[in-house]
Amino acid sequence: MRFSVLTMLVAGLAAASAARADVVTADAAGFQIKNTLTINSTPDKVYAALSRIDQWWNPQHTFSGKSANLSLQTRAGGCFCEKLADGGSVQHMLVIYAAPGHELRLNGALGPLQTEAATGVLTLSLKAKGGATELTEIYTVSGWTKGGWGDWASGVDAVLLEQITRLKGYVETGKPVQ
Repeated sequence: MRFSVLTMLVAGLAAASAARADVVTADAAGFQIKNTLTINSTPDKVYAALSRIDQWWNPQHTFSGKSANLSLQTRAGGCFCEKLADGGSVQHMLVIYAAPGHELRLNGALGPLQTEAATGVLTLSLKAKGGATELTEIYTVSGWTKGGWGDWASGVDAVLLEQITRLKGYVETGKPVQ
């Protein structure tokens, strides 16, 4: 599997200075992370870019190693999915709430969390701030894992912060931040 907690930690460290990142809570029962950054574009354009996930998600955080294999349907019931070789596929998350230009909420366990008895809710909230958009990402995870969730939170936080930082780069320049 391409994911490891150590990889998550290392990959997200550079992105951490570009936004506010926070492990809100982490204990045996679960964790919650929150990241906020400002994107120099309108909420409608940022929301539209979410569906072009194949253009900005880091391929190192895919099962196939290729961002081009990702898709995200930004409607209730829509899938954040990935195509794999030989006709395989991964359902990363399902969209449970879609309010274009305002909020997208997904349910599921990302990456290595899928191997645990975990469930998670990822909320991406967009708020106009002058000519820009404040994007707030909150991921709440619970369930059972051997040893509890305390050690997972900072790694997952780093990876998700990296992804929205890449989204910011994509929206502002047409290319994700590397």
